[in-house]
Amino acid sequence: MPETPELVLRSTRVVTPEGVRAAAVAVAGGRIAEVLPHEAYADDDRARDYGDAALLPGLVDTHVHINDPGRAEWEGFATATSAAAAGGVTTVLDMPLNSVPPTTTPAHLAVKRSTAAPSAYTDTGFWGGAIPGNTGELRPLHEAGVFGFKCFLSPSGVEEFPELAPAELAEAMTEIAGFGGLLIVHAEDPGHLAAAPSPDGSRRYADFLASRPPAAELDAIARLVALARRLDARVHVLHLSSADALPLIAEARAAGVRITAETCPHFLTLTAEEVPDGATEFKCCPPIREAANRDALWSGLADGTIDCVVSDHSPCTAELKVPDFGTAWGGIASLQLGLPAVWTEAAARGFGLADVARWMAAGPARLAGLDGRKGAIAAGHDADIAVLDPETTFTVDPAALHHRNPVTAYAGRTLRGVVRATWLRGRLIAADGRVTGPRGRLIERGGSGATGVPEVVGAARPASAGRKETTA
Repeated sequence: MPETPELVLRSTRVVTPEGVRAAAVAVAGGRIAEVLPHEAYADDDRARDYGDAALLPGLVDTHVHINDPGRAEWEGFATATSAAAAGGVTTVLDMPLNSVPPTTTPAHLAVKRSTAAPSAYTDTGFWGGAIPGNTGELRPLHEAGVFGFKCFLSPSGVEEFPELAPAELAEAMTEIAGFGGLLIVHAEDPGHLAAAPSPDGSRRYADFLASRPPAAELDAIARLVALARRLDARVHVLHLSSADALPLIAEARAAGVRITAETCPHFLTLTAEEVPDGATEFKCCPPIREAANRDALWSGLADGTIDCVVSDHSPCTAELKVPDFGTAWGGIASLQLGLPAVWTEAAARGFGLADVARWMAAGPARLAGLDGRKGAIAAGHDADIAVLDPETTFTVDPAALHHRNPVTAYAGRTLRGVVRATWLRGRLIAADGRVTGPRGRLIERGGSGATGVPEVVGAARPASAGRKETTA
């Protein structure tokens, strides 16, 4: 028998794995007990009726650079996860670099966890890092609960997280495949990048775009496919920018290679043609490409070649976004805006809310192995729910965002879809842009998806200072 609900959320548009329908979502013990007909609990004091606003599964963002500790003036666990909560994101996975120390040993993971624990508004987990010389740390990190391992094939932009040379990539992938882990890869070939014209000193976006050619992604992904096929390893392509790689990924998967891919809101909504000279808030690596490429990425989403959409939130201080595209820090700040940005473009292209939920909740949850608990409005799942008013529009004011720094490529854009509320395990953590908490838990890879760390109710920790870098 289902438990007696403590809370019931009602809407005429509930996005479930079976489709969008009028329903009442009964919550007990932080989980979804049942998804009932809409009329259930209509007059009950435990019910919250959201009318025609849509209930989506809380988003799972598996690609977030929180930079804490060490560079918390760029971002931090309190500001990043409060921005996530305000944007309908209930689970984030922190990338292993841009913090000092990087998450490349179990001891460094412990530092990350102790920093995050008192500050997390959302559930928060961690990727480990694969860098030269730390192969012996990969299995202990896996056993400590990281969700997988990130590596770069070209320079990362921070000296404490070097890229892997081909032999080092093979060594790391062999080790990770040996214990059934996941390798996630920033896939740009360093040879192509070195041969491309340098954008140093240029304010022209066209010069920056020419410095990161599509062939750099294509050849790097081809190398991953060949190695994954030989080792029967599981690999994931991060922030796919170039649609030229889509046929290669599709063919490899059809041949049994265990490869997945993600893309990001900025690649789906922004275009190279619209970037003004000197507007380095648009700089990211790999880059935002032309409109035709954007259209092809949408096709890759539609046919399933691209598995999920995640933010690659990579913020910095305003001072690091100098107008020179060569030296400005590369990264898009968008954690709070991913859902309305993607929904704006998706709706214009004829996609529905169920598509967005599949790309931004179910897909990332499956990638991280959290799909038994996260990413769906279904009985037994955590009661993580985003309430979206899909028809209302708003204009992005960077100063109104919860990100630590008011720098975003979406400044001044009109987006469709306002997040009215966010629920984490049946507790309200955001309403109309106001965030309450911290209420998040630290989570780890494994069956339950939770470390058992007690729910955090203390105040957010003040940010610490850190070093600055200038490239991504």
